[in-house]
Amino acid sequence: MNETSAPDTSPDFVQSLARGLAVIAAFSAERPRMTLTEVAAVTNLTRATARRFLLTLEHLGYVRSDTKQFSLTPRVLELGFSYLSALGLPDVIAPRLQELSAQLHESASAAVLDGGDIMYIARSASRKIMQVQITVGTRFPAYATAMGRVLLAALPSTEATTLIQASSPRALTPHTKTSLTDLQASLEEARRAGYSLVDEELELGLRSLAMPIHDSHGNVLAAVNVSTVARDPIAVTLAALLPGLSATARLVTADLSATGTTSPV
Repeated sequence: MNETSAPDTSPDFVQSLARGLAVIAAFSAERPRMTLTEVAAVTNLTRATARRFLLTLEHLGYVRSDTKQFSLTPRVLELGFSYLSALGLPDVIAPRLQELSAQLHESASAAVLDGGDIMYIARSASRKIMQVQITVGTRFPAYATAMGRVLLAALPSTEATTLIQASSPRALTPHTKTSLTDLQASLEEARRAGYSLVDEELELGLRSLAMPIHDSHGNVLAAVNVSTVARDPIAVTLAALLPGLSATARLVTADLSATGTTSPV
């Protein structure tokens, strides 16, 4: 069996670390608990190798087991805590999201770009409108989300195109844009308008409106969005949500500038 990813040929590449991280990343909201066999299959590791990593992670306190299945422990949050703490984003954004959610009676979130995905860093949910539960750390393909598109739009065009192509866009709903030409046009529209609206492309019945937020140097650092039910005409949604979202983006940007928070990229 070929083990997870072809090994990097660089002498500085630590393959065992890469494999250990792959084991941690194998767990998700869809796979919170897995047997040894399942972990080996997801990571493309042999059972013996997967077992060694799981037992090591269990010894370190990152994994627990009930003899049959393995699951992550809250200690894995420490792996991302330093990044988020240094970034300062959750503490700054969370109160603003709560205010926005209360004002609009809709769910509000913030995310950063991680490769071809967005990763949620803060959220204030007013009601459940998605089938998938969203928490801090949840990831979605950037090409199919409003936050992803404003974040991709902030990149040089060639870099954004590379990330989209690497994501191998596929239709998540009958409305998902998957052609490179259509997605590039969506990014250009986001650059021009300063926001992105994605209508039922990630999940049927879901409409999302997003805007970028900037660091103290004016660079796009993250994105903030409001999600609602795709019910009213788009013009009505924009009139109802865009002013509040725009005000929140400006407030967060001002907060970040005041605290001196800068982009980690």
